[in-house]
Amino acid sequence: MIPQSFIQDLLTRIDIVEVVGNRVQLKKAGANFWACCPFHSEKTPSFSVSPAKQFYHCFGCGRTGSAISFLMDYSGLTYPEAVEELARSIGVAVPHEGTALSKEERAQKQAKALALTEVMARADRFYRKELRKAPDAINYLKGRGLTGEIAARFGLGYAPDSWTPLQACFEHYNARELTESGLVIERSSGEGQVKDRRYDRFRGRIMFPIRNERGQVIAFGGRVLDKSEPKYLNSPETPLFSKGNELYGLFEARMAIREAGYALVVEGYMDVVALSQLGFPQAVATLGTACTEMHVRKLFRHTDRIVFSFDGDAAGRNAAKRAMESAIRLVNDEKQVSFLFLPSEHDPDSFIREKGAEAFEAMVQGAEPLSQFLMGEILGDADMGTMEGCAQALNRAKSWCGAMKPSALRLQVVRKLVELTGMPESDVLPWLGIAGRQGYGDTRQGKGFSRDGHRGYQQGRFPTRVERSAVTALDRQALRMLIRYPALLSTLTEVDVRAILASAADGGLLFRTVEAQIASLGAGNPGQVQYAALVEALRTTGLDVEPLIQETADDSFSEEMAGAQLRGAVRQMRMHQLSSEIDRLAGTIATDLDDREKYRELNRQLVELQKAEKQDNEQLWRQQDDEKA
Repeated sequence: MIPQSFIQDLLTRIDIVEVVGNRVQLKKAGANFWACCPFHSEKTPSFSVSPAKQFYHCFGCGRTGSAISFLMDYSGLTYPEAVEELARSIGVAVPHEGTALSKEERAQKQAKALALTEVMARADRFYRKELRKAPDAINYLKGRGLTGEIAARFGLGYAPDSWTPLQACFEHYNARELTESGLVIERSSGEGQVKDRRYDRFRGRIMFPIRNERGQVIAFGGRVLDKSEPKYLNSPETPLFSKGNELYGLFEARMAIREAGYALVVEGYMDVVALSQLGFPQAVATLGTACTEMHVRKLFRHTDRIVFSFDGDAAGRNAAKRAMESAIRLVNDEKQVSFLFLPSEHDPDSFIREKGAEAFEAMVQGAEPLSQFLMGEILGDADMGTMEGCAQALNRAKSWCGAMKPSALRLQVVRKLVELTGMPESDVLPWLGIAGRQGYGDTRQGKGFSRDGHRGYQQGRFPTRVERSAVTALDRQALRMLIRYPALLSTLTEVDVRAILASAADGGLLFRTVEAQIASLGAGNPGQVQYAALVEALRTTGLDVEPLIQETADDSFSEEMAGAQLRGAVRQMRMHQLSSEIDRLAGTIATDLDDREKYRELNRQLVELQKAEKQDNEQLWRQQDDEKA
């Protein structure tokens, strides 16, 4: 786990304008930089990058975030990968809490990865050059309808049909990196099993470089020109490459996926390359393995819709079932998965060449939704007119429905099962394992803060919380101000912060916001909490912070106005809390002297707050009158 203190320091040290500007052409206009949004098609720039907030925001599609989330959205990196990329750009190592690796071991691991990446890049250049000298390979690609342009786009190459062609590329053919990268196979012989023979893994094959989402070649796939076996051969698992994590063609398809609004997952390299030429550059393929949850996660970072294309036979439906099982934990009301089943005599390439691109697009748009496919798998051949058939269906549904996220989609699936089985929902829900899982947030208690002079807050103990109702408008007003200008927390008194925490829902967004700011201020950054760093900290909580991030990104009020609104909201919170406590004490002051004294003190505090409220309102009215005059 990467410490939040490092994330905050990293976002302070890097410049988001440089990070975005290296990938998108920016133009300065006023205090911000602008560009056409890289995440949706537009002709008028609505993508804004703020140097002051170290944040980007698109007023067209609503995408917003820090340098970390930009790399995740733009390059499809995971959170740790994006942090690593930024850290590498300023020459620092990423610390990891709870890891057994020392700093030296991490440096060695990074050095090995760099060496293997360079080996793969050199082999890639070699294979590409060899393709130009291989007429049989060129004729094969032409026979498949591919152009030189599309071959160049995907970096297609050729491995000569001899035992050690890579000797022409690498001076030290015995280098350990060649075997570690999977390019070379080493055999042992003799009684002592001496490793005495080396030869290339790929020979006499069309070469398909497999890139990671940074565009680096991390593996290869090779296809024979004739009917020999195996038809396709992949690189083995290496420190660079895990086939359960990578998708062929994703690097080339990233922008096309965003423009099309969906990713099309097909079965082979040649399908991806051919579809790209035929007008479907949003195609990707798994690497000789079933679709995994990591594949789905990667694709969902680029789009909200995935369409899997399979043959319509039994094997194709089994593959679709495995894909559904990988995706079912990730789908919700916005993230959708569909299944396209082609006639058995066609693959996507042959279907488009015979029927046309429009017919294939119609097939894509009419693909079977996951919910429909799921219900088909649940029902199967069960006779729903019998108790045994209903029991079969519910038993099949148990693992799948229980894995689904709470959503309207899951609710509809459950209600369909209730309708088909005739059982009450109160009985079906516990059987499916989803009853009692409708709550939100984290009810952790016992953490807190202490005031450290006038320098901010440090971690200590949060105040005892009071009973409260749902989130109020005051909570939201305070939340918006604290996210928009995080340093405002250091201007509040301890009493004010206690009032906010007493008003906020345990584990809710306001509570977590103050918690994150206190942690940052207590770590030695008083008054220096960055907007970008705070938002990234909130995103790790699992709460639905995105709508509020977009809302605050659009806010144009000044820090002075935000401070006034925050103080007003906090004052109202304190007044409400005092009034509630005064009402509670009213029934005991006749017999309890301590309560009577406390009652008087709380009334005095309430009167002071009411006076301050009145003075602020009068000052506001005078300012408005002056502006009108």
